Amino acid sequence: MEQRISFQTKLLHNKWKIDRQTGAVSVPIQHASTFHQFDFDTFGKYDYSRSGNPTREALEETIAELEGGVRGFAFSSGMAAISTAFLLLSKGDHVLVTEDVYGGTYRMITEVLNRFGIEYTFVDMTDLHEVATHIRPNTKVIYVETPSNPLLKVTDIQGIVKLAKANGCLTFLDNTFMTPALQRPLDLGVDVVLHSATKFLAGHSDVVAGLAVVKDEELAKQLYKLQNAFGAVLGVQDAWLVLRGLKTLHVRLKQSSESALAIARYLSGHPKVEEVYYPGLTHHPGHSIQRYQASGFGAVLSFRLADEEAVRTFVKHVRLPVFAVSLGAVESILSYPAKMSHAAMPKEERERRGITDGLLRLSVGLEAVEDLIADFEQALSYVKETSSAVSAR
Repeated sequence: MEQRISFQTKLLHNKWKIDRQTGAVSVPIQHASTFHQFDFDTFGKYDYSRSGNPTREALEETIAELEGGVRGFAFSSGMAAISTAFLLLSKGDHVLVTEDVYGGTYRMITEVLNRFGIEYTFVDMTDLHEVATHIRPNTKVIYVETPSNPLLKVTDIQGIVKLAKANGCLTFLDNTFMTPALQRPLDLGVDVVLHSATKFLAGHSDVVAGLAVVKDEELAKQLYKLQNAFGAVLGVQDAWLVLRGLKTLHVRLKQSSESALAIARYLSGHPKVEEVYYPGLTHHPGHSIQRYQASGFGAVLSFRLADEEAVRTFVKHVRLPVFAVSLGAVESILSYPAKMSHAAMPKEERERRGITDGLLRLSVGLEAVEDLIADFEQALSYVKETSSAVSAR
């Protein structure tokens, strides 16, 4: 009887833990771009590395196993994975999209897909009734980001899946924030799971990569054809870096998530912070759904200060987090969505979604949480109190 092992152990003990030819405990990096064919009539498994490479295959099989899918695909970036998945659509199709979706995804949909006759609608996916009312006869994909970027809204995954199946739609879900360590969308009925593996999966701010996993063999064949045709595949050195990062995913995400909750609680009680967005807080609207459909709340939170001036002051004085785009690394990363992740979104669209000029996003790293809180405390001391905060006291 085969022993069932935990996700934590599976990160280290899987098919690729040992190279069967040499006994090496690291996946070999196969740099070959082409492969000799020993038989004129029957080609081997590999012919050209765009179509398949042993190192990339190791990562693709690993992420498929971790997500519980039938096949994984590794791309040159998260947006390459998302864009290739969108190529499953055809002219005249319609896609429903999470309202406060990542800015790069917003740009892809509004500036690229629309040029090819693909229609789209952005909806608040925390409201299943709103989703249902916006499904059209030509809706082919419901695209979910949960928790969403940057407002950490939580979508009921199973609720969306039921609506999709009832209307003959596919479901795509960006699982970058949670990873399969905390959330397994395919188990909840999702068709395609997408990742910016640049973030938590690799985890060290040293690689750009994207991943996709599907749970249906026929869909896997279609996505493979697109991956091979479009050609935005992940290089072998980068594939190896993601595989190395995956080995520590559990312990990294565990500590960072615990620290994120502590920081969210601290910020919630600070008079100069107007609102904190983190599903681990019990007053968060999606808290109960997140507890039900995931095994944790993640390491990303957002918080709102009064305005851009307050943000500028805070960023000037904070010392520990790097002020940069991206997230999911061993170091804490502080981002300003209005000028970074959502710069592609017009100001009026951002503000309508609640992505204001006072919003900051924090990806919590592996620093001691008391050091991060002390740093935030001193930085916030330089921020002017708003008139509303003073009058409230």
